[in-house]
Amino acid sequence: MTHDARSIAEQNTALPPDDGQERFAGYGVMGAPFASGHCLALRHFPASSVGDGYDSVWHRDPAGEWTIYSSVRPEVSCARYFGSATEDARTADISVRWTGPAAFTVTVDDRLVWDLELGKSAATTAMTGLGRLMPAALWRSDAVLSLMGRVAGPALGVGQVRLTGNSANGQRFRANPRMLWTLDESRATIDGVDLGPPGPLREQAHLGDFWIPQRGMFVVGEAYFEG
Repeated sequence: MTHDARSIAEQNTALPPDDGQERFAGYGVMGAPFASGHCLALRHFPASSVGDGYDSVWHRDPAGEWTIYSSVRPEVSCARYFGSATEDARTADISVRWTGPAAFTVTVDDRLVWDLELGKSAATTAMTGLGRLMPAALWRSDAVLSLMGRVAGPALGVGQVRLTGNSANGQRFRANPRMLWTLDESRATIDGVDLGPPGPLREQAHLGDFWIPQRGMFVVGEAYFEG
Protein backbone atom coordinates (compact mmCIF):
# COMPACT_ATOMS: atom_id res chain seq x y z
CA MET A 1 0.00 0.00 0.00
CA THR A 2 2.81 2.42 0.82
CA HIS A 3 4.42 2.47 -2.60
CA ASP A 4 1.36 4.01 -4.29
CA ALA A 5 0.43 6.55 -1.60
CA ARG A 6 1.02 9.48 -3.93
CA SER A 7 -1.20 8.19 -6.74
CA ILE A 8 -3.98 7.21 -4.32
CA ALA A 9 -3.86 10.55 -2.52
CA GLU A 10 -3.87 12.63 -5.69
CA GLN A 11 -6.91 10.78 -7.07
CA ASN A 12 -9.12 11.91 -4.19
CA THR A 13 -10.28 15.17 -5.78
CA ALA A 14 -14.03 14.63 -6.19
CA LEU A 15 -16.40 16.57 -3.97
CA PRO A 16 -18.76 14.25 -2.05
CA PRO A 17 -22.47 14.43 -2.92
CA ASP A 18 -24.37 17.36 -1.45
CA ASP A 19 -26.02 16.35 1.82
CA GLY A 20 -26.73 19.86 3.08
CA GLN A 21 -23.35 20.23 4.74
CA GLU A 22 -20.13 21.98 3.77
CA ARG A 23 -17.81 19.38 2.27
CA PHE A 24 -14.11 18.87 1.54
CA ALA A 25 -12.09 16.08 -0.07
CA GLY A 26 -8.38 15.44 -0.26
CA TYR A 27 -5.61 14.29 2.05
CA GLY A 28 -3.56 15.49 4.94
CA VAL A 29 -1.68 14.88 8.13
CA MET A 30 -4.21 14.80 10.97
CA GLY A 31 -1.43 15.80 13.32
CA ALA A 32 2.28 15.29 13.83
CA PRO A 33 3.60 16.10 17.32
CA PHE A 34 7.24 16.70 18.20
CA ALA A 35 8.93 15.92 21.51
CA SER A 36 9.88 19.62 21.73
CA GLY A 37 6.21 20.54 22.21
CA HIS A 38 5.63 21.73 18.66
CA CYS A 39 2.92 20.12 16.57
CA LEU A 40 2.06 20.38 12.87
CA ALA A 41 -0.93 19.36 10.77
CA LEU A 42 -1.69 19.56 7.04
CA ARG A 43 -4.88 19.78 5.02
CA HIS A 44 -4.70 19.50 1.21
CA PHE A 45 -8.27 19.91 -0.03
CA PRO A 46 -8.45 20.33 -3.83
CA ALA A 47 -12.25 19.97 -3.55
CA SER A 48 -14.26 22.39 -1.41
CA SER A 49 -17.95 23.28 -1.41
CA VAL A 50 -17.36 26.74 0.10
CA GLY A 51 -14.78 28.09 -2.38
CA ASP A 52 -11.58 27.21 -4.14
CA GLY A 53 -9.57 24.19 -3.09
CA TYR A 54 -6.79 25.03 -0.69
CA ASP A 55 -3.82 23.96 1.40
CA SER A 56 -3.60 24.64 5.11
CA VAL A 57 -0.87 24.08 7.69
CA TRP A 58 -1.58 24.20 11.40
CA HIS A 59 1.23 24.94 13.87
CA ARG A 60 1.10 24.61 17.64
CA ASP A 61 4.06 26.04 19.54
CA PRO A 62 5.36 24.66 22.86
CA ALA A 63 3.27 27.24 24.75
CA GLY A 64 0.13 25.67 23.28
CA GLU A 65 -0.74 28.50 20.89
CA TRP A 66 -2.01 27.60 17.42
CA THR A 67 -1.53 29.40 14.10
CA ILE A 68 -3.41 28.29 10.98
CA TYR A 69 -1.83 29.16 7.63
CA SER A 70 -4.00 28.79 4.52
CA SER A 71 -3.52 29.40 0.82
CA VAL A 72 -6.96 31.07 0.68
CA ARG A 73 -8.75 33.49 3.00
CA PRO A 74 -9.27 32.16 6.55
CA GLU A 75 -13.05 32.48 6.30
CA VAL A 76 -13.20 29.85 3.53
CA SER A 77 -10.58 27.48 4.95
CA CYS A 78 -9.87 25.64 8.20
CA ALA A 79 -10.14 28.77 10.35
CA ARG A 80 -13.83 28.86 9.39
CA TYR A 81 -14.28 26.00 11.88
CA PHE A 82 -11.27 26.16 14.21
CA GLY A 83 -10.22 29.83 14.25
CA SER A 84 -11.59 30.56 17.73
CA ALA A 85 -9.03 28.15 19.22
CA THR A 86 -6.06 29.79 17.47
CA GLU A 87 -3.82 32.69 18.24
CA ASP A 88 -3.68 33.68 14.56
CA ALA A 89 -5.07 32.68 11.17
CA ARG A 90 -3.44 34.06 8.06
CA THR A 91 -3.00 33.50 4.33
CA ALA A 92 0.36 32.20 3.16
CA ASP A 93 2.17 30.75 0.17
CA ILE A 94 1.96 27.00 0.81
CA SER A 95 3.56 24.31 -1.35
CA VAL A 96 2.96 20.55 -1.13
CA ARG A 97 5.53 18.84 -3.37
CA TRP A 98 5.75 15.07 -3.69
CA THR A 99 9.38 13.94 -3.89
CA GLY A 100 8.64 10.22 -4.27
CA PRO A 101 5.79 7.72 -4.21
CA ALA A 102 5.58 7.96 -0.41
CA ALA A 103 7.43 11.17 0.44
CA PHE A 104 6.65 14.87 0.16
CA THR A 105 7.78 18.29 1.36
CA VAL A 106 5.56 21.07 2.68
CA THR A 107 6.71 24.69 2.76
CA VAL A 108 5.00 27.77 4.18
CA ASP A 109 6.32 31.06 2.81
CA ASP A 110 10.05 31.20 3.53
CA ARG A 111 9.44 30.22 7.14
CA LEU A 112 8.55 26.54 7.48
CA VAL A 113 9.97 23.45 5.75
CA TRP A 114 8.49 20.04 6.61
CA ASP A 115 9.76 16.76 5.10
CA LEU A 116 7.61 13.64 5.46
CA GLU A 117 7.88 9.99 4.53
CA LEU A 118 4.92 7.63 4.79
CA GLY A 119 4.84 4.06 6.05
CA LYS A 120 2.28 1.50 7.14
CA SER A 121 1.47 -0.75 10.05
CA ALA A 122 -0.83 -3.69 10.63
CA ALA A 123 -3.39 -1.30 12.12
CA THR A 124 -3.34 1.20 9.24
CA THR A 125 -3.55 -1.64 6.72
CA ALA A 126 -6.54 -3.17 8.52
CA MET A 127 -8.36 0.15 8.91
CA THR A 128 -7.74 1.07 5.29
CA GLY A 129 -9.16 -2.28 4.22
CA LEU A 130 -12.23 -1.64 6.36
CA GLY A 131 -12.61 1.85 4.94
CA ARG A 132 -12.62 0.54 1.39
CA LEU A 133 -15.45 -1.89 2.23
CA MET A 134 -17.72 0.35 4.29
CA PRO A 135 -20.85 1.55 2.45
CA ALA A 136 -21.52 5.30 2.27
CA ALA A 137 -24.42 5.08 4.72
CA LEU A 138 -22.12 3.91 7.52
CA TRP A 139 -19.69 6.77 6.90
CA ARG A 140 -22.63 9.15 7.54
CA SER A 141 -23.57 7.51 10.85
CA ASP A 142 -22.46 9.34 14.00
CA ALA A 143 -22.85 6.10 15.98
CA VAL A 144 -20.54 4.20 13.62
CA LEU A 145 -17.98 7.01 13.55
CA SER A 146 -18.01 7.26 17.35
CA LEU A 147 -17.29 3.53 17.59
CA MET A 148 -14.54 3.78 14.98
CA GLY A 149 -12.91 6.58 16.94
CA ARG A 150 -12.94 4.58 20.17
CA VAL A 151 -11.35 1.61 18.39
CA ALA A 152 -8.86 3.64 16.35
CA GLY A 153 -7.25 5.42 19.31
CA PRO A 154 -5.74 2.37 21.02
CA ALA A 155 -5.32 0.39 17.77
CA LEU A 156 -3.17 3.11 16.22
CA GLY A 157 -1.53 4.23 19.45
CA VAL A 158 -2.53 7.86 18.90
CA GLY A 159 -4.51 8.66 22.05
CA GLN A 160 -8.08 9.89 21.92
CA VAL A 161 -9.78 10.04 18.50
CA ARG A 162 -13.06 11.78 17.64
CA LEU A 163 -14.43 11.42 14.11
CA THR A 164 -17.58 13.39 14.91
CA GLY A 165 -18.32 16.21 17.32
CA ASN A 166 -18.22 19.99 17.47
CA SER A 167 -15.45 22.11 15.99
CA ALA A 168 -13.85 24.88 18.04
CA ASN A 169 -16.21 27.38 16.39
CA GLY A 170 -19.24 25.26 17.26
CA GLN A 171 -20.13 23.64 13.93
CA ARG A 172 -20.83 19.93 13.94
CA PHE A 173 -18.14 17.98 12.04
CA ARG A 174 -17.81 14.51 10.58
CA ALA A 175 -14.43 13.13 9.45
CA ASN A 176 -14.20 10.19 7.02
CA PRO A 177 -10.57 8.97 7.01
CA ARG A 178 -10.92 6.24 4.39
CA MET A 179 -7.21 5.38 4.02
CA LEU A 180 -4.41 5.75 6.55
CA TRP A 181 -0.62 5.70 6.65
CA THR A 182 1.89 6.21 9.44
CA LEU A 183 4.61 8.85 9.27
CA ASP A 184 7.93 7.03 9.18
CA GLU A 185 9.76 10.34 8.97
CA SER A 186 8.67 13.84 10.04
CA ARG A 187 11.34 16.55 10.08
CA ALA A 188 10.64 20.26 10.19
CA THR A 189 12.31 23.62 10.65
CA ILE A 190 10.73 26.98 11.44
CA ASP A 191 12.83 30.06 10.75
CA GLY A 192 15.78 27.70 10.35
CA VAL A 193 15.33 26.11 13.79
CA ASP A 194 14.91 22.31 13.83
CA LEU A 195 11.80 21.19 15.73
CA GLY A 196 13.58 18.01 16.80
CA PRO A 197 12.42 14.40 16.77
CA PRO A 198 8.78 13.32 16.64
CA GLY A 199 7.21 12.46 19.97
CA PRO A 200 3.92 12.76 21.85
CA LEU A 201 2.93 16.00 23.54
CA ARG A 202 2.87 16.04 27.33
CA GLU A 203 -0.90 16.46 27.11
CA GLN A 204 -2.84 15.52 23.99
CA ALA A 205 -3.97 18.66 22.16
CA HIS A 206 -7.44 19.30 20.79
CA LEU A 207 -9.42 22.06 19.09
CA GLY A 208 -13.02 21.65 20.16
CA ASP A 209 -13.86 17.96 19.89
CA PHE A 210 -11.14 17.34 17.28
CA TRP A 211 -8.20 15.66 18.99
CA ILE A 212 -4.71 15.83 17.52
CA PRO A 213 -3.10 12.36 17.29
CA GLN A 214 -0.17 11.69 19.60
CA ARG A 215 1.79 10.24 16.68
CA GLY A 216 1.86 11.30 13.03
CA MET A 217 -0.94 9.98 10.82
CA PHE A 218 -1.53 10.63 7.10
CA VAL A 219 -5.08 10.18 5.81
CA VAL A 220 -7.03 10.32 2.57
CA GLY A 221 -10.72 11.08 2.86
CA GLU A 222 -13.45 13.66 3.29
CA ALA A 223 -14.65 16.10 5.94
CA TYR A 224 -18.13 17.51 6.52
CA PHE A 225 -19.22 20.53 8.58
CA GLU A 226 -22.50 22.23 9.36
CA GLY A 227 -22.77 25.51 7.48
